[in-house]
Amino acid sequence: MQATEMLVAILIPLSFFLLVFGIIYMQKRENLAMIEKGLNPKEFANRPAPYKNLKWGFLLIGAGGGLFLAYILDAYMLPSIHRNENEAIYFALIAIGGGLGLYGSYKVEKKWWDENKTDKP
Repeated sequence: MQATEMLVAILIPLSFFLLVFGIIYMQKRENLAMIEKGLNPKEFANRPAPYKNLKWGFLLIGAGGGLFLAYILDAYMLPSIHRNENEAIYFALIAIGGGLGLYGSYKVEKKWWDENKTDKP
């Protein structure tokens, strides 16, 4: 077994368990901070997410649009002797399209919250 294989065999499980530990630790700290402020953490655990489906819809539409654009660029515009030379463009345009979708979702949510904001004391 080479040194890099041994390093990978050690670091992957270690990083996984550290990630799980970190998530649980931060949830416990958040609950304790809410209790210190006099709030009930169980009330906030089941709070509604009003635009969750909209966010996923925009994300998937953006990622699909990015994938389609990458295919069009790869098939018709980018010169390549061998097919599948331009893999990076697929990942890049999926990420860009998904990011634009999330940004669009943010703008729609922000517009709704600004219109329905109440300034009651």
